[in-house]
Amino acid sequence: MKSEIKIAVILGVGIAIAVGVTSVLFSSLDSEFESASIIDNKNNSTNPIDKSKFKIAPDLVGIAHYLNTTPEQLTSEMKGKVVLYDVWTYSCINCIRTLPYITAWNDKYSDEGLLIIGIHSPEFEFEKDRENVELAIAKHGIIYPVVMDNDWETWKAFENRYWPRKYIADHEGYIRYDHIGEGAYQETEKIIQQLLEERSKLLGIQTDPAETFVDIEEFKHSKFRTPELYFGYNLAQGRNQLGSAEGFNQDKITTYNEPDNIQLHKFYPVGSWTNLEESMRLESNSGSIKVLYQAKEVNIVTANQAELEIFLDGVPLDEKYAGEDIESGNKITVVEPDLYNIINSEKFATHELEIKINQKGFEIYSFTFG
Repeated sequence: MKSEIKIAVILGVGIAIAVGVTSVLFSSLDSEFESASIIDNKNNSTNPIDKSKFKIAPDLVGIAHYLNTTPEQLTSEMKGKVVLYDVWTYSCINCIRTLPYITAWNDKYSDEGLLIIGIHSPEFEFEKDRENVELAIAKHGIIYPVVMDNDWETWKAFENRYWPRKYIADHEGYIRYDHIGEGAYQETEKIIQQLLEERSKLLGIQTDPAETFVDIEEFKHSKFRTPELYFGYNLAQGRNQLGSAEGFNQDKITTYNEPDNIQLHKFYPVGSWTNLEESMRLESNSGSIKVLYQAKEVNIVTANQAELEIFLDGVPLDEKYAGEDIESGNKITVVEPDLYNIINSEKFATHELEIKINQKGFEIYSFTFG
């Protein structure tokens, strides 16, 4: 009997040891899985993830200027942070429409481990000017770091082709999300929340997971609208957007006559204009531009000071169609190189727009529509 009790005791001790070892083993495995996991977008469960399928975010290279930061400060700030890279340029209307969300995310999550970096990759030459970009970031309330990628070296490092574009890298530097253009704001913010939660768990930081989203009314595009119209002969290649019979004459002054009729989605300058790579510059003391468009919003990208008069369907612009930058009546004064909103209406429609210019030297780069 005593030998049976002794055997039972030995077996019990052996079982207890085995259970303990197994528990430690599984605990270690759980820890390893947790360090390489992400919250699943569909069911909010924690699943293992193989990060080998993700790319590491490239270095910021070829930067001309660092705004709201220094190279050393930015390098230090990026360590261990969830980083949202926003590729933008300040005269791009699609980029501008995303900025309220990005600045709101910065306010909401910067203390939770999110770092936003604006990668300013210019479309036009004037967007390489530091002072112009500084004015733009002040105008839009941008306080997060902005790097001026004037030679597109960082753009190329990301293999990017679009404005705007958002890449989100996790705290280990892996790009876990990529979105082109406007929209998908809740989806993007959800990714920010998930990656911040993942970071907090790994670092052992106690946080209350965010469950709400930034509440900003999203701009609703017209489904069928006039495409962006480019005035520079280099940017307009292959687009057939200049309706005037005189056509483009590279780097030469061309006198454009009043058109007999105008076609939809094309522009018609009137007066003497120099054809430049990125723009047209008015050489006569006055001139005009006509376009038949479909949209509810019209913006122009211009340079050099001038007073413009806006006419819609042959009459001075009515207040109900006035864009945000119209100063009084149907007039607007353009000063620094920038994008100006001249038409803003609630409904999509077809209109004939005419812009009359009173100043020699005025430059226009593009029309954009919404």
